[in-house]
Amino acid sequence: MIVSIIIPCFNEEATLDILYTRLTSVMSSLEKHQYEIVLVNDGSKDKTEDMLLDFAKKDKHIKVYSFSRNFGHQAAVSCGIHNCQGDIAIIIDADLQDPPEVLPDMIALYEKTECPIIYGKRISREGETFFKKITARMFYRIINLMSDITFPVDTGDFRLIDKSVIEAYKDFPESPKYIRGLISWMGFEQIPFEYERKSRVAGETKYTFKKMLMFAKTGIMSFSIKPLRISLFFGILSISAAVILGLWVFYLYFNRPEVLVPGWASIIISVLFLGGIQMFVLSIIAEYLGSIFNISKKRPEYILKNKKKNNI
Repeated sequence: MIVSIIIPCFNEEATLDILYTRLTSVMSSLEKHQYEIVLVNDGSKDKTEDMLLDFAKKDKHIKVYSFSRNFGHQAAVSCGIHNCQGDIAIIIDADLQDPPEVLPDMIALYEKTECPIIYGKRISREGETFFKKITARMFYRIINLMSDITFPVDTGDFRLIDKSVIEAYKDFPESPKYIRGLISWMGFEQIPFEYERKSRVAGETKYTFKKMLMFAKTGIMSFSIKPLRISLFFGILSISAAVILGLWVFYLYFNRPEVLVPGWASIIISVLFLGGIQMFVLSIIAEYLGSIFNISKKRPEYILKNKKKNNI
């Protein structure tokens, strides 16, 4: 069995030597399996690309793909899935928060169960702020509430997928992708693999607050039309409020006309209220139209600047 390890890399020069040492030590201990390590350089500006190419020169197990610019984590993982040759593939980040030492246990679980998807479930999250933990927890619950299918909670992209999932994934042309959502959407059986998530060994996280918000938006917009139904709810609510307000003003006009401010207050309040609802609804519609627009352009998800491949 060939095992592919897929690793997206963006400005990870501080961790790569440690990653290579620990990962090759773990994989070389699996004597009955062949392996390849697919390293995708996501438009790094530091020495990441040079270091990856040096690894490829001295190690036949290494494949390197470099993007012409930064296309994002999900595009880098897609590149790895599209170009791996393994019977199974394991997606893992370069920061070593998901420790390579657990990979043999994950592979053993696959051999025992033959489950096509084994996702890493964090039982602890070392080195992360309270804000990061609580927002991540909220995100997984919100996306399950908004989506028509159920996603595993407290998980990332760290997971094992077999050949059937790999081939199915290649049929998805959409961009941008929410990979963990697409893999769940496929409907294959999946089981958790529990592990303790460690602190980043070096460097800083590349997921800024802005990137996390964009990632959350992609996840929600990719798998749910419920925001449109929310807009319908607010539309009905605003109409109901307008009708009730109209009836109340009508009542006051005939029974207590002295308390009415002649005209302008109710008009301004109504215009501001309804205008806010309209803007909210239009913003949701615009997000969906934007997604359709991006798909209709058929732009490539990534562009390769160069690649270095070694046969196993």
